[in-house]
Amino acid sequence: MTAPRAPRNGSGAAAAGADLRARHRAVLPDWLTLLYERPIELTHGEGRHVWDAEGNRYLDFFGGILTTMTAHALPAVTEAVTGQAGRILHTSTLYLSRPMVDLAERIAALSGIPDARVFFTTSGTEANDTALLLATAYRGSHQILAMRNSYHGRSFSAVGITGNASWSPTGLSPLQTLYVHGGVRSRGPYAGLSDAAYIGACVADLEDLIGQTAGVAALIAEPVQGVGGFTSPPDGLYAAFREVLDRHGILWISDEVQTGWGRTGDHFWGWQAHAGNGPPDLLTFAKGIGNGMSVGGVVARAEVMNCLAANSISTFGGSPVTMAAALANLDHLLEHDLQGNARRVGGLLIERLRAVGAERGTVREVRGRGLMIGVELVVPGTGEPSPQAASLVVEAARERGLLIGKGGLTGAVLRIAPPLSLTAAEAEEGAGILAEALRVAERGLSPA
Repeated sequence: MTAPRAPRNGSGAAAAGADLRARHRAVLPDWLTLLYERPIELTHGEGRHVWDAEGNRYLDFFGGILTTMTAHALPAVTEAVTGQAGRILHTSTLYLSRPMVDLAERIAALSGIPDARVFFTTSGTEANDTALLLATAYRGSHQILAMRNSYHGRSFSAVGITGNASWSPTGLSPLQTLYVHGGVRSRGPYAGLSDAAYIGACVADLEDLIGQTAGVAALIAEPVQGVGGFTSPPDGLYAAFREVLDRHGILWISDEVQTGWGRTGDHFWGWQAHAGNGPPDLLTFAKGIGNGMSVGGVVARAEVMNCLAANSISTFGGSPVTMAAALANLDHLLEHDLQGNARRVGGLLIERLRAVGAERGTVREVRGRGLMIGVELVVPGTGEPSPQAASLVVEAARERGLLIGKGGLTGAVLRIAPPLSLTAAEAEEGAGILAEALRVAERGLSPA
């Protein structure tokens, strides 16, 4: 394994980092989360590695929250951004934009949605906001079905449909939200059932819930719950849900902000693991397509997308620069079969981490698809989630040159999502560092 490179500037760089943290705290919100007891400033990256202001080098297994999808400093993206910025930086959607139309055509074709229309935003939160606006306007209802343990963004409406209390700062909402079972396979009242029985129980719950409503606009669901700890239902659950939804005219919104673009390996979109009844009515995306640039959006069939009667524009959605970056990134992803790489290397990494987890009392479960992997940690000898263990592992991994995230309802899940160009050697290196970090964390756990 590779340890972080020795600090370039010694105590001077550390002091500068402490000063930056103090300045951050003085002018930014207290609720703006920073990773690590001693937060780091990332200054540059290349491939699957990043460097901090002290000169330490890290293998990046989190990609800026699943956003650096292909690689840091990918030449094709850098050149596209530079070239477009040298021509024109901004126009808004009031003007025709060739890069926006080019990208919309590509995404519409890839989405699987017939007669698709694409609207670009600047984030996943804004994309989900737009999808909710479209669904509620189309259906004439403010009732939304969402999954327990879900996360869909930080705006007022997105928080209102988030089923994870850790990320819900207010109970107020413009929407009436009803929460459905099914997003978490290995915990909850149906955990002991077979996959078929689990799907049956969740469908029965959905039927019962709809029967108590006056008319629901849509179900919004992440095929793999991201912030929720990379949990997912058995394949086919949302296809079974779709049969119920279709009978009631309820729309299905697939939140692909974290699962899209081949990250799960087996499929280009997360919904394709549940494709019995075809594509969703609406699909939202963001994060990886821009490889760090602010790109999000919604895909919907024309009938739904065109239902808004009022005027609307986007000042920054569809920016010429971000569209150029996303086009170059998408070309690279497809030309180099990074979905296939996610399947192959992700499979190796999951199996390696499961072998590591089998030796550690803190590891309850290693789960995931492709390069979207969750490691759930518990108090040894119990099934109780251990946020303390997760925090200790995240710190120990950073000290040894590996960046990972954490999530789950209680913050007890390690979130592992490297760029899709990860090599088998880098996967092995990261797994080795994580194995050592788990050993160190277990020694540091407080007595039960």
